[in-house]
Amino acid sequence: MFKRVLLALMSVGFLLAGVAHAAETESETPAAVAASADSPPAYSVVLLTENFPPYNMAVDGKNFAPDKKIAGIAAEILRETFKRAGIGYSMTLRFPWNRIYKLAMDTPGYGVFSTARSPDREKLFKWVGPIGPDDWIMLARADSTIELSSLEQARKYKIGAYKGDRIAEQLAADGLNPVLVLRDQDNARKLADGQIDLWATGDPSGRYLARQEGVSGLKTVLRFNSDQLFLALNKDIPDEVVAKLQKALEDMRAEGKVDEIMGRYL
Repeated sequence: MFKRVLLALMSVGFLLAGVAHAAETESETPAAVAASADSPPAYSVVLLTENFPPYNMAVDGKNFAPDKKIAGIAAEILRETFKRAGIGYSMTLRFPWNRIYKLAMDTPGYGVFSTARSPDREKLFKWVGPIGPDDWIMLARADSTIELSSLEQARKYKIGAYKGDRIAEQLAADGLNPVLVLRDQDNARKLADGQIDLWATGDPSGRYLARQEGVSGLKTVLRFNSDQLFLALNKDIPDEVVAKLQKALEDMRAEGKVDEIMGRYL
């Protein structure tokens, strides 16, 4: 009797093993493999940014912030862009700008925002944008008698700018030798205190920073360039990923979503 029961159990075991083997064999058929291959590969981008209000900024104003503690026009636009494109990401705000810019340029899978797309940077990254405008202006105190019609006329004045910023780089290249700081908002106070004559900054970022520092009454004495801000992606990131992100951003702009986000800050 015991032998019969044992034989019956062995038969059931062999039957179950056969079913399992058949299932495994079926899952390895060309059709099954093809179906698996059709699924898009998972991809995630490490996004780095800095304090550059109102486009990207730490909620608490500090120089380090994880994703949920980062606010701003660009941060919100890119969150929605990545969500729509189905691309994973992490977002971190760090300091200083030069470091995170180089990290994104040198490290596969990384990106940095918000940054101007210029001819000398064009081949260093892959680009998604534009996210928003960033005009270049010279600000002076309300009581200043400075009047400018060209950048050349600013040469005789002490100009404050932000180290690593495209504006500062261009002024240096033009021989204007700007006085550099590590945080652009420091220039608002320096201008108000008379330590510099002019503040070379972006618009709307400069005015936003001045308000945050409690500095008011500044006036624009020169608007000398018009730029657009982008997400700069490491060249190792697949073109397919870049194309999906660009398409998602363009759809958002067409729907009015980009203007809606900007309207909450400006």
